[in-house]
Amino acid sequence: MELLSTSLINWSRAQFAMTAAYHWLFVPLTLGLGIIMAIMETVYVRTGDEKWKHTAKFWQKIFGINFAIGVATGIILEFQFGTNWSNYSWFVGDIFGAPLAIEGIVAFFLEATFISIMFFGWNRVSKKTHLASTWLTIIGATLSALWILIANAWMQYPIGMKFNPDTVRNEMYDFWAIVTSPVAINKFFHSVLSGWGLGAAFVTAIGGWYLIKKRNVDFALKSIKVGAIFGLVSFVLLAVTGDGSGYQVAQKQPMKLAAMEGLYEGKHGAGLVAIGMLNPAKKSFDDGVDPYIFKIEIPKLLSLMGYRDINAFVPGIKDIVEGGYPTKSGEVPLSFEEKKERGQKAIEALANYQIAKKEGRDADAANFQKTLEENYAYFGYGYLDKPEDLVPNVPLTFYTFHLMVAIGFYFILMFAVVWYFEHKNKIQNTKWLQYVALWSLPLAYLASQFGWIVAEVGRQPWTIQDILPVNAAVSSLETSSVIITFAMFALLFTVLLIAEVTIMVKQIKKGPDYSDNNIEA
Repeated sequence: MELLSTSLINWSRAQFAMTAAYHWLFVPLTLGLGIIMAIMETVYVRTGDEKWKHTAKFWQKIFGINFAIGVATGIILEFQFGTNWSNYSWFVGDIFGAPLAIEGIVAFFLEATFISIMFFGWNRVSKKTHLASTWLTIIGATLSALWILIANAWMQYPIGMKFNPDTVRNEMYDFWAIVTSPVAINKFFHSVLSGWGLGAAFVTAIGGWYLIKKRNVDFALKSIKVGAIFGLVSFVLLAVTGDGSGYQVAQKQPMKLAAMEGLYEGKHGAGLVAIGMLNPAKKSFDDGVDPYIFKIEIPKLLSLMGYRDINAFVPGIKDIVEGGYPTKSGEVPLSFEEKKERGQKAIEALANYQIAKKEGRDADAANFQKTLEENYAYFGYGYLDKPEDLVPNVPLTFYTFHLMVAIGFYFILMFAVVWYFEHKNKIQNTKWLQYVALWSLPLAYLASQFGWIVAEVGRQPWTIQDILPVNAAVSSLETSSVIITFAMFALLFTVLLIAEVTIMVKQIKKGPDYSDNNIEA
């Protein structure tokens, strides 16, 4: 695989990151609002209270607006694997394509089948049939997220595959190992729960706005009641799955964990940084500069989180680069230079294998294949030049991780307070809390974006962990072409975002529609 210019790589990464960031503005709200509106409709079907019906219908409209834009950005995102990352698609398409195909055939088909009944079936099908269509729509959306997250998790922890030197492609041999990967399971629950939390924050914020305006009070209180309970449960579970994510990262991607904590030199009984500021003078893992201006640690918590042992050794960036640090298994990790040497052996063996096969030297080909298989675990290191290439952007990973965690705990507190005041019938008279609920909404969006920044920036330089770095995965394109399409997509997505916000604001200002009943707000 030909290594291409840094400019092309950076612009290709920027385009994909921009598309993913826009897409992830819409997906979490779809997942969260879908469950919330289904819960509200379930209450309506069980109680017969028409006010719950109109509450559910209002949020269904907001769901529909957001869903449509999310689909548009998602399609463009998937196409970029073929346009901007064709080497990646060739190298692992047999594996990566399978979850995406299942997502399209099964999950998206389920959504497309029942969403029309959900939107247009009111008063045309029975209450229970309509309720079933609502639940099946959001189940389809959640299954869609499942298969995409399975594909992403495989990029972070590639298993269930075997490299075929004849086709120069990785091939799947254990589908269920990929589907039931601990990284995939944890990533699915953590990502979906973040969507639920965002949906709850959105509903609670808009409910707070109606109370501030003294409009549609009953609707607002119903929305806040569901939003607060659902949000509190979601963020508590997010903390649990966040702990699971930390453990999986420590086991599978220690460099990402080191970047998340700004840990340059490992230690036994490592503490978790609660609050800290990185030293901007720190330029390299071996420059001797103190990485922190200041920090407050929770003693031994990083060791406990990452290894379930308060005295476990947590490797830092320097340890991972230099290798040889202690592990619980007793296995001695290789240094970057050793991994690079083995990666180059694998690449050379692959080239020699293909020549030997072409010339009919089967015995030599078998020896080259054996060498390839022995060193394939480090294949991607052969495309890296220097130890610094192995280190992700530490400040970006560190700050987004800690801000995400801080916002998560803030929402646990906020939803607990909102639920208490709603339960005591005091929230409609508590103006400050209504404003808190409203102005907290941007924080939910930020936390959602920060989570993906940590996940994706923290694993750099890899598209496939240890197997394929970004400099070997990118398509051979003119940099100018990528810049032009970047600008086009940025403009298109911005227009779509403005259109969505404008339409949603218009619907929110309009409020729930009670025209088919004699119900007052």
